[in-house]
Amino acid sequence: MTAEAVAAPAVRPVRPRGPGRHALALLAPGIVALLLTYAMPLVWVLRMSLNESGEGGLIRQTVSFATFAEVLSSAHWWNVIGQTVELGVLVTVCTLVVSYPLALFLARTTSRWRGLLVALAVTPLLISSVARTFGWMAILGNQGLVNKTLGELGIISEPLQLANNLTGVVIASTEIYMPFAILAMISGFGRLDPELEHAAASLGAPRRTVFRRVVLPLTLPGVLTAALMVFVLSLSGYVTPRLIGGGRVFVLATEIYDQATTALDWPVAAVLSVLLLALFGVVIAVYLRAQKVLEARFTGPQGARS
Repeated sequence: MTAEAVAAPAVRPVRPRGPGRHALALLAPGIVALLLTYAMPLVWVLRMSLNESGEGGLIRQTVSFATFAEVLSSAHWWNVIGQTVELGVLVTVCTLVVSYPLALFLARTTSRWRGLLVALAVTPLLISSVARTFGWMAILGNQGLVNKTLGELGIISEPLQLANNLTGVVIASTEIYMPFAILAMISGFGRLDPELEHAAASLGAPRRTVFRRVVLPLTLPGVLTAALMVFVLSLSGYVTPRLIGGGRVFVLATEIYDQATTALDWPVAAVLSVLLLALFGVVIAVYLRAQKVLEARFTGPQGARS
């Protein structure tokens, strides 16, 4: 061929195609389900919170922040919010303290019974939380197993007040949320390598130092995930505060139910629901910030900047 030969046409770069009709058709049922079961009820709650309540359960259709102002200016509702946060913090701390050794053991064990032990740890999830709460009512009551045993042993002369108060709710909630915390911790202990512990021990570090400088930092992501899960579950818990609390523990979940069904004050119930959602948002924002701090600590300044 000569120099005057016609050059081959340039090949156009292939552009990645966006989601086609088939992909959208496959996503459509899930999107519709999310809109019907999540987005629409949420929009309805937000719209209801802008209404005003009247006498006898009357709802005045309007667009006003008067109900928000009424709730936020009430000392009672601030006490409810404070007790909700207090319950969440206490349950989260107690659950992490009790669940961490179990999760660490299950993550590190090489026993052939490991699968069975993990199954036993999460077996309580197969039982309804209502049934478990009734069980704790029988255990923590004035004539329950704890007081009866301590009385027969001569340790106490009067029953301990372990039910119908915040103490009983914390005890029962801790046991109820332990399986969730254990599962979250086990899944988050991926960075824990036994060889690192052996290396630290071979360099002369005592067990406390190995745990403080090696084990604990590597397991913090799992602990953080478990803390988020337990805190969110305890904030929205209704059954345990209602039954164990005996009507003396006021949290947002129980008050939302009472306002909607007993007082028939739907605008106030909607406002409390919005405040609970806002509280969830604050908790998730704190979790994401803490997660970034941990990631920066593991990856170093370069990873933090990226």
